[in-house]
Formats: sequence, C-alpha cells, structure tokens
Amino acid sequence: MGRFFTKTIATAVAVLIVAYLLKGVTVDNSITALLVALVLGLLNNFIKPVLILLTIPFTVFTLGLFLIVINVFIIYLVAEIVPGFHISGWFTAFIFGLLVSFFTAMIESVIGKPQRKS
Repeated sequence: MGRFFTKTIATAVAVLIVAYLLKGVTVDNSITALLVALVLGLLNNFIKPVLILLTIPFTVFTLGLFLIVINVFIIYLVAEIVPGFHISGWFTAFIFGLLVSFFTAMIESVIGKPQRKS
C-alpha cells in the first residue's frame, strides 16, 4: 500500500508541474491533480493491459507505435472522468504523458521508493 500511495502522490505533483509548464493542460487544484493521479494509476493498471492485449495485431504492425495511441486514449479517458482536468488536443495529451512520466520518475528518485517487507 505504501508504494501505491507514494506513486500516487508523486504523480499528482508531476501533474501539477506539467499543468503549469504545458499550455493546453488545465488542472483546477491539487485535489484535482490527486484525482488525476489516482484515476490514471487505476486505468493504467486495469484498462491499459486489456487494451494492449486486444490491439496486439495493430501494435505489431506499427512496430509498437500504436502503444502511443493507447497512452493518449488513457489520458483522454482520465480527462473525461475527472472534473476540472482538461487536455486541449492529441499532441498535448502525448506530451503530457511523456512529461508526467519523466517528472514522476524524477520525484520518485529524490524521495526514494518504499522498501517491500519480506
């Protein structure tokens, strides 16, 4: 549970940073950013694997580039689910996904990941 909580908080901070830096992304407040991080984490863990499995032929045919479409779709889905979070276009969603991943990794490297109990 500690790892999920840490990852969600790191992602929420990354969402706020990216919303500040990237024109075309609107996050109303920190609670909205926390909801975005939570919904994004849940969709990435439960919906994304199903989408990847269903689109294996497209992914193979495009040499993996179709995974970008899946990532953008997930971000659009989050924008539809979470009130107060808006993305202005496909390219903005693509850049948003890249930057949130980058900043989340940077934040986690600074605060450290919780150790698993054996």
